[in-house]
Amino acid sequence: MGRPRTNDEAVKERLVVCATEMLATGPRESVTVRSVAAAADASTTAVYSLFGGKDGLIAAVRDRAVTGLFEELSAVPGSRDPLADLYALAVAYRAWGCGHRHLYAVLFGGVQSFEPSDAVGTRDPVGPLIAVIDRAVTDSVLAGETTSIALSLWVTLHGLVTLELAGALDTPTAEAAFRSTVHATLRGWTTPAVFRELRHADSAT
Repeated sequence: MGRPRTNDEAVKERLVVCATEMLATGPRESVTVRSVAAAADASTTAVYSLFGGKDGLIAAVRDRAVTGLFEELSAVPGSRDPLADLYALAVAYRAWGCGHRHLYAVLFGGVQSFEPSDAVGTRDPVGPLIAVIDRAVTDSVLAGETTSIALSLWVTLHGLVTLELAGALDTPTAEAAFRSTVHATLRGWTTPAVFRELRHADSAT
């Protein structure tokens, strides 16, 4: 009978979860192999055998955050209306951030930086957002550079989600602020013709 595996997937999962929480709630320097192992009820040897050390464990946390947001946004179905698609992506962004507060804090708290780019990477967490913005610019729905529009929308979303996670906005306020602020941000980048159409639609309702 072989020796039982002690550094298995369950131990690996506990280490990633504990490291995520520690990175989200404290300075990165305080996250040591010993402290994470103790929090996960594992040995320091497990960190080295499963991740190669502290840097590998932090990379696993980062990858989980990047992949999580990317998959959430990639799952949003597209339509022929880029503005509707962008709002749907914003909703998905908020849902993921509020549902994974520690991963969200890790992703945008210094472990993984946000660098909007015209090039959509394989797992760029904001790649789906940038792709739709590119389409909206090409279709003359939005006017401006893709990077500038993406940064503007991300600043809006990040501010709203951060305030909500901090408890500064109750649920009804957060919902109303999200709808009005995201729509206002998107309209600010629309071309004059599209802006007039949106105003006409509003006045007709």
